[in-house]
Amino acid sequence: MTSASTGSLSVAPATLRDWDLVRSWAAEEGWNPGLADAPAFFAQDPGGFFLGRVDGEPVSAISVVNYDEAYAFLGFYLVRPEFRGLGHGLTTWRTALAHAGGRSVGLDGVPAQQDNYRRSGFTTAYRTARYVGEVPAPDGPVAGVVGAELVDPAALAAYDAACHHADRPRFLSAWLGTPGHRALVRVAEGRPTGYGVVRPAQDEARVGPLFADTAADAAALLDALAGAARDFGSDRIAVDMPEANPAAARLALERGLEPTFETARMCTGPVRPVARERVFGVTTLELG
Repeated sequence: MTSASTGSLSVAPATLRDWDLVRSWAAEEGWNPGLADAPAFFAQDPGGFFLGRVDGEPVSAISVVNYDEAYAFLGFYLVRPEFRGLGHGLTTWRTALAHAGGRSVGLDGVPAQQDNYRRSGFTTAYRTARYVGEVPAPDGPVAGVVGAELVDPAALAAYDAACHHADRPRFLSAWLGTPGHRALVRVAEGRPTGYGVVRPAQDEARVGPLFADTAADAAALLDALAGAARDFGSDRIAVDMPEANPAAARLALERGLEPTFETARMCTGPVRPVARERVFGVTTLELG
């Protein structure tokens, strides 16, 4: 168990119940977290979530989720505003990073923090922009798009693995099956040519991932996901699109979405290559 105590700050593993509080902090920061993300996050690595407390009061949080023996992802790095500038963030950071061991670690960093991450050994792989807006709902079912429950799970897991730096079957199973999440797959000649998930969030519905063979596959999925978002009362969607795939930004603009803020995907070392041309939207900024 990774934990630490420095001065009046104590950092220890967090529980799933603790993460409801952390989600509210993320909402206050404008991160627009999904309303039911935490169980899927914890399914991947229950020991990868940490909370810092001062005299028993939660003041800081971070996650370092191990995917396999080579790759981990850092997210949810937060310190309550009134406790910033006291060294609590650095202690929380160092404690959680120990959980990754010798793995390469990825994160999505906002511009204001990227120099700090570079000093900690992270280098930029590519930039990501969040696109937000209202995509017109399709008039009816989108050709070739079906529910994920109708697709062979092994085929979907293999497709996902080509688009992520590590296999993540535990996370994927939970992410696709979370109540409120709607997972759709584009199918051609009996095989997946893309898939995406939309879920309720604090503000706009969040789309992620959005993986597809072609821009046409991605467009069909995005339209269908926007329609699904209306089923839980959201006319607007948000999707984090990597600059490394220029077709993603073109699709967003064609659908009337506007860029809001950017982050940079940064890593501490080499990671397994992905099919970047298929990544039209990352899964989450919190778990990669």
